[in-house]
Amino acid sequence: MTTAWTRGTVDETVGAVNALTARWAAVAAGDARSADSARNGTVFSAAGVWPLLAFLADAAAGPARTELAEAVGLPAGQAADRAREFLAALDGLRGVDAALGLWTHRRVKVREEWAGKLGPHTHRKLTGWRAVDRRALDAWAAERTGGRVPRMPADLGRDTLLLLASALTPATRWVRPFTAGSAYPGTGPWNGRRLAGLSRTTRLLHRVGVADTPDGHVTRLRVVGDRGIDVHLLLGEPGTPAGRVLAAGVDLIAGRRELVTGDVLPPGEAGPGLSVSRVRNWYPARPRLHVDTVAFDVTAGHDLTACAEVFGLRAATGGSAGHFPGISGKELAVARARQSATAAFTDGGFEAAVVTAVEMGEGSAAMPEPQYVNTEVRARFERPFGFLAVHQASGLVLASGWVTDPQPYRAALMDW
Repeated sequence: MTTAWTRGTVDETVGAVNALTARWAAVAAGDARSADSARNGTVFSAAGVWPLLAFLADAAAGPARTELAEAVGLPAGQAADRAREFLAALDGLRGVDAALGLWTHRRVKVREEWAGKLGPHTHRKLTGWRAVDRRALDAWAAERTGGRVPRMPADLGRDTLLLLASALTPATRWVRPFTAGSAYPGTGPWNGRRLAGLSRTTRLLHRVGVADTPDGHVTRLRVVGDRGIDVHLLLGEPGTPAGRVLAAGVDLIAGRRELVTGDVLPPGEAGPGLSVSRVRNWYPARPRLHVDTVAFDVTAGHDLTACAEVFGLRAATGGSAGHFPGISGKELAVARARQSATAAFTDGGFEAAVVTAVEMGEGSAAMPEPQYVNTEVRARFERPFGFLAVHQASGLVLASGWVTDPQPYRAALMDW
């Protein structure tokens, strides 16, 4: 990630962020019932949330500090320094841009000690005029994501006194592009649809493999990018919850599960969507891996307070007392926390954009009602499947998601 970190620090931080990815996957991708009929996929990024939680943990007190530290996976006293290093490391990666922004109402005086821990960031004032503040915040989100996320995921209610936001945009181009064409799945929820198909052939059989998990077998295909970022496509057995397929992918990245690669798999049905055969030829030929998948462009919004226990926000969103004395002398509590994310997978590459915002108000602010319904889905390459965008050197998961509505054949593929 960055030479400023020791190897142990990198591993610990990456492990903490990826652990949050796995926990969130169970909620964001669905982890309970069958979802063959789901029409919407999802995309989310724990890497976009984690540094904000870490900065909050450093400034929190009481139960809020305990819960946030547990969600971050580090002692609260270390969290801000790690978050600052993490954001700097992200912004230093090829193919990744990262930014941090802070907006405060004139009634809130931020402690210099806490603001100094944030590292490079935008700090501007909230005017209290919703239309004016909305234009400024939306412009920041659009500028930091190249227009992929045009609006800040924030309400800007009358109770908003402080807003802390992050923007993250990983992108990569394939070392070997796919061939674009049409695909006609013969079974599953995409049966009968003409989709934007992507295919290619390679001699690198080890790029695909099968892992045995408590929830059945999972097939993983690694698509290599040219900027140090790969995308892993994940296909579970029919009926396997999407969140568990994505969690299995995180385990594979961490080396907690063994992957049996394509070059050593026996003939026959080797795993979900994967078969191995021995073919006779009239001439000597090297082994080949044929890949068929679909293009997708997924957009999703997430209300983090609707699953506050995942992010350590339950105590921070309630109560009559301020939970963040380290930020300001003003008693503050989290009013809302949301993320907007988008990801596109085409014949030429992958691009994602994520903006996460935490709004804070008076300590007596009531916990908001959940405003989003979590979509439950499950996986297939010719049926819904998962993906993880992964930094090659560190194993950090930059973005995660689930595909249920691939692009139709008539849609023009993006080319960056």
